[in-house]
Amino acid sequence: MLTELKQMAAATFGDLVKAAIDVDRELIAVDAELHADLEALLLQDGSKQKSLWGINFYPEMHGDDFIEFDSMINMRPSQGNRSRAIENKEICKKIIEIVAKRIKQ
Repeated sequence: MLTELKQMAAATFGDLVKAAIDVDRELIAVDAELHADLEALLLQDGSKQKSLWGINFYPEMHGDDFIEFDSMINMRPSQGNRSRAIENKEICKKIIEIVAKRIKQ
């Protein structure tokens, strides 16, 4: 999967791949121009809005630099998230665990 992420990054933004993740269903949608497009795809597949978060992968980076918790879809005052960053450390931890299962660095 890491090889595919590198190819996706090279074909679009150069160094990153946008992704949306469903923390309840443990699904990751990748490779779109906008996080919102990936969010819509997961919603059509049965995901719930409150479970979806936008992240970026940097396939050439390792460790903490591999995932960036930044997206416009993360701005959710109703869930206590008032910025583009994912402010809830438990959600970040869950995302890291899901990514570790799905993507081998």
